[in-house]
Amino acid sequence: MNSALARTLLIRGMLAGLAAGVLAFVAAYLLGESRVDAAIAFEESHAHEHEHEVELVSRTLQSTAGLATGVLIFGVAMGGIAALAFCFALGRVGRFSPRATAALLSFAALVAVYLVPFLKYPANPPSVGEPDTIGKRTALYFLMMLLSVLLAVAAVLLGRYLAPRWGNWYATVAAGAAFAVVVGLAYALLPAVNEVPADFSATLLWQFRIAALAIQLTLWTAFGLLFGELAQRALEPKASRAATRAVPSGTAAAAQ
Repeated sequence: MNSALARTLLIRGMLAGLAAGVLAFVAAYLLGESRVDAAIAFEESHAHEHEHEVELVSRTLQSTAGLATGVLIFGVAMGGIAALAFCFALGRVGRFSPRATAALLSFAALVAVYLVPFLKYPANPPSVGEPDTIGKRTALYFLMMLLSVLLAVAAVLLGRYLAPRWGNWYATVAAGAAFAVVVGLAYALLPAVNEVPADFSATLLWQFRIAALAIQLTLWTAFGLLFGELAQRALEPKASRAATRAVPSGTAAAAQ
């Protein structure tokens, strides 16, 4: 793939990431903000003994402009990185079309980058977690994310290695099983984190985590579909597109 085409895909990936970020922001605002407000109310109700701190940024600004800025920047950055990964993966993971490759890449990223770390260290709303352990919890989460991504890459390489001997189906099953086993070992060996207050609402915690999962599902699904379409248009030969447009008119002329 030449540099001009890679640059085109990079730009389209960032645009698709931006559009996906807009949808993710809508999902975050509709699904997550009410749960965040409820968690903040719980935190404030249990902090009577502490001196009231001056709010530097209003909650309204945090839940609108602040949330939008964070989600959109993440979407653009994620789109650029995913586009570069797409350039490397296209044609190397099977004879898939650009749309199918983008969809597979988005699904793999959702699983490796978010779902696997989430199952070990799920998202928590405000008031859940000790302030003194935030550094440790952040480090453990990113360690789990890094391990998941590396193991996913290793699983793909293992599948490609086994495919000529075992066939695509059995190679894929074996690679997936190996990925699951090693991830399970990582879950068992890495320390658990359980700092949920005893009187915190289990329903609220569950709803917040489901909302966080839905936001990521929205982001990666939208990106996979949008970028797949943009990549298909960039990589599809112009002659093929012209022929596709000419088919209906030719068919209509023949029918007359």
